[in-house]
Parts: sequence; C-alpha cells; structure tokens
Amino acid sequence: MTYVIQARDLVQVFSTKQGRKKADVRAVDGVSLDVTPGEIVGFLGPNGAGKTTTLRMLTTLLKPTSGTATVAGFDVVRQSVDVRRNIGYVSQAGGAFSGALAGDEVVDHGLLYGMRRQDAIARGKELFAQLDLDGLWKRMPKQMSGGQKRRLDIAMGLINDPKIVFLDEPTTGLDPQARANLWEHIRRLRDELGATIILTTHYLDEADALSDRIVIIDKGKIVASDTPAHLKAAIAGDLVDLVVADTDVAATSELLARFAEQVAADGVHVRGRIAHAGASIPNLLRELDQRGLLLEAIEVHRPTLDDVFLTMTGRSLREAEAANDTTEVPA
Repeated sequence: MTYVIQARDLVQVFSTKQGRKKADVRAVDGVSLDVTPGEIVGFLGPNGAGKTTTLRMLTTLLKPTSGTATVAGFDVVRQSVDVRRNIGYVSQAGGAFSGALAGDEVVDHGLLYGMRRQDAIARGKELFAQLDLDGLWKRMPKQMSGGQKRRLDIAMGLINDPKIVFLDEPTTGLDPQARANLWEHIRRLRDELGATIILTTHYLDEADALSDRIVIIDKGKIVASDTPAHLKAAIAGDLVDLVVADTDVAATSELLARFAEQVAADGVHVRGRIAHAGASIPNLLRELDQRGLLLEAIEVHRPTLDDVFLTMTGRSLREAEAANDTTEVPA
C-alpha cells in the first residue's frame, strides 16, 4: 500500500521550569502513523495532548527528539526542504499580516515557493474564487471576518498546489455558521482537488463530521485510530437512561442489569449500556410494566466520540481539556 505519510515512534521532549527546577516532559511519546493518499485524518484530543507538536514535527517546524517520519516520500529531518515544497500548512495562529492586502499576502507566499509572480497571481485568484473570497483581493485581513481570515490562511497554504495539507485547529474561535462553512471548504479540498488532509481539533463534532479516520491522542500517545463509526461501535452499546420513582430505583437497577452492562443509579436515574438498544427496549418496557415499576421517562443516547475518549482514557475530553491547560517550552 502507498502511504504519503509514515511516522515511527516519534518523540518530542520539552523542558519546563518550575522556579529553579527544570523537568523534561514527553509531549509526544512514541507516535506511529500511516496515512494513505486522499484521506482526511483528524487528530482529536485536548490542548496539550501532543496534536500540534506532532504536526510541527511532520511539517519540519520542529525536529523530533527521536523517531523517524517521511512526508510525500521525504525524510522530515534530512530532506526538510523537499517536504516543505510538497505540503501546505495552516497554523493555529494564521499566517497573514493584518495590515497587508490579502492578495499581496497570497502572492508573496507563492513567491517564497519559487513561483513566477504572474502564476502566483493567477493561482491566488483561482483560490479566492474556490474559497468564497471574491472581492477581497485588495482588502486587509484586519478588515475581514474570522471565517474570511481562516479561508485566507487556507488560500496561502494552498498556493503551491500541495497534495498534502496540514490544518492546525482550523476553526478555533469561529462562530457556528463560519465553522460549518469552513467544513465544506475542507471537504472540497479532498473531494475536488484530491488533497490528503491532516487536521487537529479538540471539537468532537468537527472530528466526527470531517474525518475519514480519527486518531485520538492523549498525553502524547495515540490511544485509538479508526473511522468515527467504528470507534463509536466499539463502545458497549447505547446508553439507556430510565427515570423512575425513588422507591423503584433498586428494583429497576436489578431489572436493567439483565439487559445492560455498566448499570449505575444516580438519584432517580438508572443508566446502563445496551447493544442495539432499539431491539431490547420493548421487552424492557414490558417487564417494567409487569413488575409495576413506574417509568417517568426514558432516553436513549447513541455512543459519542466523548464516550470513546472516556473509555480509552478514563476521563471525558472536557475533563482532559481542563487538566491539560499547560504551556510547553522546547528543550
């Protein structure tokens, strides 16, 4: 099989200072990855999990402490210039100078790749049309909306017509409408231009909506890698939430345990996971009625990516987000 990205045991060690003490932190701890042409691969995890650090190593912006990686067939350390010629990279912070004209920024980016000015102008205007930036060629980024600025960043990342595009937190700070709009443009990069896309995100819905494959990363390690559907299917069934009378909690818990796994009571809520719950619920309701157990409400929740993260790491993504709010300093 052909791979456009191959990484083996990538490690990145940062040093941190706490007062006079210095400690080493393995921000990326043995990441291995294979990516096939045309895939959209989403790196999902909280801030500080190692997503951006992994991208920076794959895009030659950060030399690995150890391990190897090839991108577009070139070694990220020994052939870094060749890697850069074959990729597009859109950083979390963006790359456009707010006081310059948008068109000039894109053209200047093309010149850095060795393009002729007339070719960079033609390619830039083509990208402006594809990314719904018509009429903004002579506007400054500081005069654009958040969504327009992120699409301008993507235009700059695509000026060299790369077949591999790295997007680091592409929709952070955007409103829901702008995020949804940018999602469509990201899909078109693959569907219409044939690009391979690697993106990082801590948004569950974004990873679910965009990714052909999700790589869940936590504490510098890959803890899962599969399609969104397969990851969610690996969770032990749908979550069934029964609301019953106080006096019926114990009996309901006992009954639900016959149908479900991981049964737990929380106040008047009795919850458990049932594989293919839709087929089992009629029998469950029938037995509740036969035993005279009063059911006030029932909800069925399909597994989510947060359930996957919880299963793989023992905590929800939101809990991990709060715990990993740290600053890393390269050693």
